[in-house]
Amino acid sequence: MIAEEKQTFAHGTVQDDDMIDPKLRVLQLVAHHGTVTAAAQALHYTPSAVSHQLRQLAAELGVDLVTQSGRGIRLTAAAATVLRHAEVLQAQVERARAELAAADEPGGSVTLCGFSTAATHLLPPAAATLRDRYPQLGVRVIEAEPARCFDLLLAGDADLALLVATTDTPPASDTRFDQHPLLDDPLDLVVPSGHPLAGRRTVTLADAADEPWILGRPGSTYHQLVLTACMAAGFTPTIAHYADEWDTGTALVAHHFGIILVPRLARLHESWPVARVTLHGEPAPARRILAATRRGSREHPVLTDALATITATATALHPPPRQPNDQAE
Repeated sequence: MIAEEKQTFAHGTVQDDDMIDPKLRVLQLVAHHGTVTAAAQALHYTPSAVSHQLRQLAAELGVDLVTQSGRGIRLTAAAATVLRHAEVLQAQVERARAELAAADEPGGSVTLCGFSTAATHLLPPAAATLRDRYPQLGVRVIEAEPARCFDLLLAGDADLALLVATTDTPPASDTRFDQHPLLDDPLDLVVPSGHPLAGRRTVTLADAADEPWILGRPGSTYHQLVLTACMAAGFTPTIAHYADEWDTGTALVAHHFGIILVPRLARLHESWPVARVTLHGEPAPARRILAATRRGSREHPVLTDALATITATATALHPPPRQPNDQAE
């Protein structure tokens, strides 16, 4: 499937490697992933092809770019210098493409990627806007975990990413990306109908400290998000069950197996006998949604239009806070 993605998305995207030596992209991906094998997988090359391009680039520059370090490799100081200049060059090329696109009808294709909620509620309207506004433009959407979104941007397999900020998100100072806060999506508590917390006028996350919790699998964005929120509220949750899908978690709540946190943008089936409780307190738990592009490409007219539609959709979809005693009938 990944190999097929590369064949479909690599040519004619907003980002195209034709203006930059592709061997520089190989070096960037090796630096990002830390191994030749992981970089090869991201680029949809074989490891031997990646190693060959690294050797070619080193020979052309007349410097060593990697050295052996145990069973792996380590980038040299010369490689760090090349990478620093490559990032500047990449950003400048992206800006040039944006200026050229503003002067003519954009063509080729653009790829939008994002986590599950974004791929459901935010990206389809943006993709439809681009399809209707630019008839010559091919538009594609990829649902992907936040960490993979950055991989897709770097590999040139995506042009705009929506993701949830976590401790693993590259810092805002990372010169490879432009990151723009899109919205703070509050987290609501979901408890069984008739639960004591459902009838309270004011509920804080700390009030649920002694409850059994349902979290996403360890390593998932949702798992990290809930753990971070609970720790900020002063407790470590007692994990009773794991569920990555909101529907699965809600079903478990409805059968009194525990409680969950769900983002305000997430839609739950109204048939489940659960109560969705608005949380108060400082800080009230929320997830920050970011829009990310490669540095320099954000002013591309296609991406500007996509971001405008995403922002408008997020504003329209974000409902007002529900009262603590609003229960599903």
